[in-house]
Amino acid sequence: MARLFKKILVANRGEIAIRVMRACRELGIATAAVYSDADTNAIHVRYADEAHHIGGAAPADSYLHLERIVKTAHDCGAEAIHPGYGFLSEKPAFPEACTAAGITFIGPPASAMRALGSKLAARKLAVENGVPVTPGSDAVTDAASAKAAADKVGFPIMVKPSGGGGGIGMKVVESEKELVAAVETSVQAARSAFGDPTVYLERYIRKPRHIEIQVICDQHGHAVHLGERECSIQRRHQKIIEETPSTAISAEIRTAMGEAAIRAVTAAGYVNAGTVEFMFSDGKFFFLEVNARLQVEHPITEAVTGIDLVKEQIRVASGMELGFTQTDVTWTGHAIEMRINAEDPTRNFMPNPKRINRWVAPAGPGVRVDSGFGPGSDVPANYDSLVAKLIVYGVDRAEAIARAGRALREFVVVGPSTTIPYHRAIIDSPDFRAGKLSTRFIDDHPELVEKAKVFAVEPSPFDYGPDPRHIAAAAAAVSAIVSKS
Repeated sequence: MARLFKKILVANRGEIAIRVMRACRELGIATAAVYSDADTNAIHVRYADEAHHIGGAAPADSYLHLERIVKTAHDCGAEAIHPGYGFLSEKPAFPEACTAAGITFIGPPASAMRALGSKLAARKLAVENGVPVTPGSDAVTDAASAKAAADKVGFPIMVKPSGGGGGIGMKVVESEKELVAAVETSVQAARSAFGDPTVYLERYIRKPRHIEIQVICDQHGHAVHLGERECSIQRRHQKIIEETPSTAISAEIRTAMGEAAIRAVTAAGYVNAGTVEFMFSDGKFFFLEVNARLQVEHPITEAVTGIDLVKEQIRVASGMELGFTQTDVTWTGHAIEMRINAEDPTRNFMPNPKRINRWVAPAGPGVRVDSGFGPGSDVPANYDSLVAKLIVYGVDRAEAIARAGRALREFVVVGPSTTIPYHRAIIDSPDFRAGKLSTRFIDDHPELVEKAKVFAVEPSPFDYGPDPRHIAAAAAAVSAIVSKS
């Protein structure tokens, strides 16, 4: 008979490590944290029941050091490892190493990761199982094959690496004269970032929506989807705001997309939580890829379904059946997530890792903040710039938007520049409020940066003490006056 684990090692850091540990604590499961030199004083280290140092600040020396993490789990008696997202979470070698060490990996099997890790292989699997894809090509290896494929696909074209993600190596090509250079650049980027130079061509849709479907499958053949998330607002192919439900998706389309997503993952022998990503344009959806892990934006799905995805991940990994069927899943209200990054939106979102001098998280009805930082925390330059996820929930989209604006105004982070004022500008945008979204939203709204500058100097009602920015501005003004006198 299946039982829950007694101890889980969380092979990650920051907010996702704490998110997993919170679920474990509620389930009565002990947790082990791992940390690098840069995270010695991090909150996730203090939150866990025990913590283990695994190496230097560089990811390759710590959070990407697979053998060291698995050995740490074995030595501390952890029965399972939760990978979170990023780092090693989608590396097939990770579940394989766990199995070899007699440890359960809380995620999909290596075989499913391999089947879905290559975008080309995943496209082929989608086509074989009746999931619509955009017109595209097989791998292109030289100028001749690229030109021949482009003639069939038709311009405009997106050159895409088959492996990896995060928008790395993706190039939009408008005409044949740009094609060869774009393919060469994409190949170089793919080889450097992913160790796999394989690229292919795909028809470029100019202003699609980016819609993803959350799925979860158990080891007993049950597979359920939990609806869609709208992820269209992106910068450099990186999501910054997500919401559910999407204003563009009807109940009929949700059902069709959900069924397509289930076909795609079950064909790959998928188990545990995952996300199937689609492009949506003119009432039609097209398969993009599968993220074989828990997504950053999973909290908004939890908000509207009432299902704790991390707890379900743990239960499924322990061998239990899903506690619900497709007919049990309902969606109530509206939720929005804003990724608060330590970046300066007025300087092209340049990372701004610094110590956080003051931190006041928003609260009140319908507000959730997931973070691994607080007052006095250092934001390391070695990792992703995400410092918090602000999740709001309302009975409808209008209330969720109003709540987002209110919560952003309350949020105080002094030290690093953050995207809080930029999020306020987005939430205040008439097009966002009207649901007029596409993956080109940020490019089409350059005025948001100027609005963000205004919001950046507006004090929060929850701030306290003199703001160093205001002191500096006042000192500069005084200095200017003195120099003139």
